[in-house]
Amino acid sequence: MRVLIVEDERKTADYLRQGLTEQGCTVDVAHDGIDGQHLAVHYDFDVIVLDAMLPGLDGFEVLRSLRAVKGTPVIMLTARDGVEDRVKGLQGGADDYLVKPFSFIELLARLQALTRRGRAQEPTLLRVGDLQVDLIGRK
Repeated sequence: MRVLIVEDERKTADYLRQGLTEQGCTVDVAHDGIDGQHLAVHYDFDVIVLDAMLPGLDGFEVLRSLRAVKGTPVIMLTARDGVEDRVKGLQGGADDYLVKPFSFIELLARLQALTRRGRAQEPTLLRVGDLQVDLIGRK
């Protein structure tokens, strides 16, 4: 699983990177919204862990720009625990919302669930007129 972490708190980002790497994930980290937005939009990730409060662009702005071009699963991981913030994140396109402090095993389970659902929705066969492409068999 390739994961992008967009988190300005370096201690939290390092904790997430270490834990996810130990679970076999490939992890990229951005410490501000501008770098996070660039990576999220221009590279492919299986899932994105996104903080709401970021320097440069906040997480809600990053999410909005990402949703304009991609459907990568996103879990917001933030200290903002108000109902309004949760609703704003979910209505803005986040697939899940987890409040700090959090349990790593719960976060991991949520990430696995998001990627499992994402894989189930991916098409395996494309058809355009008489042309048919099997994405799995590459035929």
